[in-house]
Amino acid sequence: MKSILQAAAELEKAGKPGVLCTILRTSGSTPRHQGTKMLVYQDGSFIGTVGGGEIEIRVKAEALQAINDGKARRLSYNMIDPQKGDPGICGGTVEVYIDPILPAPKLIVIGGGHVGKAVVHLAKWLGFKVIVSDDRAEFCTSETNPEADEFHCGNMGSLPDQIEIDQHTYLVLTTRGSDVDIAGLGPLLNTHAAYIGLIGSKRRWIMTQKGLLDQGISQEKINRIHSPIGLEIQAETPEEIAISIMAEIIKVRNSNTGIDKGS
Repeated sequence: MKSILQAAAELEKAGKPGVLCTILRTSGSTPRHQGTKMLVYQDGSFIGTVGGGEIEIRVKAEALQAINDGKARRLSYNMIDPQKGDPGICGGTVEVYIDPILPAPKLIVIGGGHVGKAVVHLAKWLGFKVIVSDDRAEFCTSETNPEADEFHCGNMGSLPDQIEIDQHTYLVLTTRGSDVDIAGLGPLLNTHAAYIGLIGSKRRWIMTQKGLLDQGISQEKINRIHSPIGLEIQAETPEEIAISIMAEIIKVRNSNTGIDKGS
């Protein structure tokens, strides 16, 4: 049977999320000792144990929350009086550290033209896993975008069926027109993407919003979209625009303001 640390390393290598839970210290009588570990997977399964019973239920719940928000935690539990909310009656105290193992954030660039290519280059340098999607085959190749990790050629509306789009996924639409956006944005708004940004002028955004509303998409879902995309830095060149886009994504990622805004 593999060790918990081996399993954690395999999880990280596979690019899958999980949480390593470690007992930092104990005092008095406790079910497990200092250094004991448990690895919790995204589906709620786990290997190892931090004591079983109610304390394990609570630690696992905190671990699953850590996968969602990406934040480590330091938890303390008294094991004295269940009537006061304690998770046991052993008589001691337990301190547990919750350490999320998260894959590299995933950035999907929809539209592989000049701005899209600049975003791919910068996002890869910043440590993102980068995927390029375009309905034009010539823009969806390693020759056009050599720094991308994956390519998905086709309509953007089919992406949720091909790629897992979760709360650690960022969508950048550097598409060629509002007709493309209106046709494909609907399914993306039903995902848990942390960020959906759409390039274009304010006029284009007004037209796109109208087209989405005409499809019956709610204003609440439309409000998830960042458009015009990027922070306002008076950007002009594709490279400058890419910097403004990635700056906005970093801001959203670090503040968690874009996580699961709706659906």
